[in-house]
Amino acid sequence: MSPRRSAADALLTRGRILSRAAEIASEEGLDGITIGRLAEELEMSKSGVHKHFGTKETLQIDTLDKAFVDFWHRVVEPALTEPPGLRRLRVVCANSVDYLAEPLLPGGCLMTAALSEYDGRPGAVRDAVAQVWSRWQGQLKADLVAAVEGGELAGGFDVDQALFEILAAGLALNAAMQLQHDQAAVGRARRAIERALHQS
Repeated sequence: MSPRRSAADALLTRGRILSRAAEIASEEGLDGITIGRLAEELEMSKSGVHKHFGTKETLQIDTLDKAFVDFWHRVVEPALTEPPGLRRLRVVCANSVDYLAEPLLPGGCLMTAALSEYDGRPGAVRDAVAQVWSRWQGQLKADLVAAVEGGELAGGFDVDQALFEILAAGLALNAAMQLQHDQAAVGRARRAIERALHQS
C-alpha cells in the first residue's frame, strides 16, 4: 500500500470514529465516549482507536471540534455570501434555528450539550468548549457590530444585550426540542431573535 493510500485510509478511519463519537456524545455527553466503547461498536481493536487519539481527553476535544466544524458548514458558511451586517446575521440565525429544529446528531446540538456538561468543570475539555462557544458568539457579534456601523441598526443599539437574547433563544429551542419535542418552539425562537433585533 502506498503512503498516500495509507494516509487516506487513516483519515477515513479517524472520521468514522469521530462521527460515531459525536453521535454518542450528543445523547450521553462527552463523558459517554471512551476508546473501548468505540472500538467495540466499530469492530476495531482498542489499539486501533487509541493510535488516532492517544487519550480520552483528546478524543473528547476532537469530537467536539468535529461537531463544531459540521455546525459551521451548515449554519455559518452558507451565509458568508451575504455582506457583513444584518442580512448575514439573519441568515446565520435562520440557519441556526433550522439546525436546532433538525439537528445533524441524534441528541441535538453537541455544543449546547457540552456547555451544560462542562461549564463548571476545569480542564482542557472545558477550555475547548469555551473556545467553540467564543467563536460562535464572535460570529454573531461581528455582524451585529457591522449592522450598527452600517446604519442598519440604531447607533444606541445594545449589541451585547441582543447577542445574549439570540444565544438564549438557541439554548431554549434546543431544550424544548430535545426534552419536549415542541415544534412550536421553532417559531418562538425565530420571533425571539427578531425581537432582539428590534430594541425599543
